[in-house]
Amino acid sequence: MLALRRALSIAALLAIAVWLGGLVALGAVAAPVIFATVAFPASADAMSIVFRRFDSVAMTCAAIVLATEAVRPVAGLAFERFAHVRAAGSLLAAVAAVVEGIKISPRIAALHAAGAIRWVDEPGRELAHLHDLAEWCGKIELALLAVVIALHAVSLSSPFKRRRAL
Repeated sequence: MLALRRALSIAALLAIAVWLGGLVALGAVAAPVIFATVAFPASADAMSIVFRRFDSVAMTCAAIVLATEAVRPVAGLAFERFAHVRAAGSLLAAVAAVVEGIKISPRIAALHAAGAIRWVDEPGRELAHLHDLAEWCGKIELALLAVVIALHAVSLSSPFKRRRAL
């Protein structure tokens, strides 16, 4: 059972690494550079495509992380000390990724395609609002995933005490 518990944590941590790394690479590196160096509307068009593709990656990673959490009780693994907190953090980060991927990003892309410009008229105000929401989703995902990583580390490094699953 210890090998399965470790394998599940490793799978989850690898998925989180891809997800978290993509968030940082796109949000802190690619987007600021593209928007600063490429003229509008080409910059917005390019980043809409990039973010839409990354949304698929993030949602796939979220599904992997949630699957690793779901396997634990099904396989009869006892709950570690922080298992519920880790699972809840994983679920909340996944919800943020899905909301961003199926609601926010498609609407941003549609507004860009329709010619909306941030803060210009009603479509531009909606676009600005959606950009703010997307940034908040990314920040929430970052924070939650950092906590989930820490909880996996604690779980993997602490002695495992057998307890009955509730």
